Amino acid sequence: MRILVISDSHGRNDDVSGVIRQVGPIDTLIHCGDVERGDDYIRSLVDCPVYMVAGNNDYNLDLPPKIITKIGNYRVMIAHGHTYHVYRGIDYLKKAAREEKVDVVMFGHTHVPFIDIGHDITILNPGSLSYPRQADRKPTFLLMEIDENGQAHYGHGYYKSKFSELSI
Repeated sequence: MRILVISDSHGRNDDVSGVIRQVGPIDTLIHCGDVERGDDYIRSLVDCPVYMVAGNNDYNLDLPPKIITKIGNYRVMIAHGHTYHVYRGIDYLKKAAREEKVDVVMFGHTHVPFIDIGHDITILNPGSLSYPRQADRKPTFLLMEIDENGQAHYGHGYYKSKFSELSI
């Protein structure tokens, strides 16, 4: 099972369609907020379940602030992160995850890719497809793959946009 996790596309739906083409077939698409526009368009790009939450810039979209769902054997919480003060760290987010009794939390907002695999909770941030803020400033996404034994594996990928392929 392949789950594509993206965040903070900020209306740049060409980046969303591009990364979907880049990664190939997926079984689920998750957007951790700051969609800004085109949520119906994003859903139309794939033939699989799509989970999207509202970010701090999603004023006119009818998206929930948080989703809790089951993916494989994992109970997953999807949130943007701004209401959990993630710029100050993930402690508040972890506390909320424990209260919700989830195994995996996916969030955005910081535009910085992050994976923290703990003994009870895994915290994931795909970074940003459109406005990355980590040192190398490369657009990132995350793939969650669940193997035939039901075990999840996580990894970040770099989105090769049409602009990143240009030589200067």
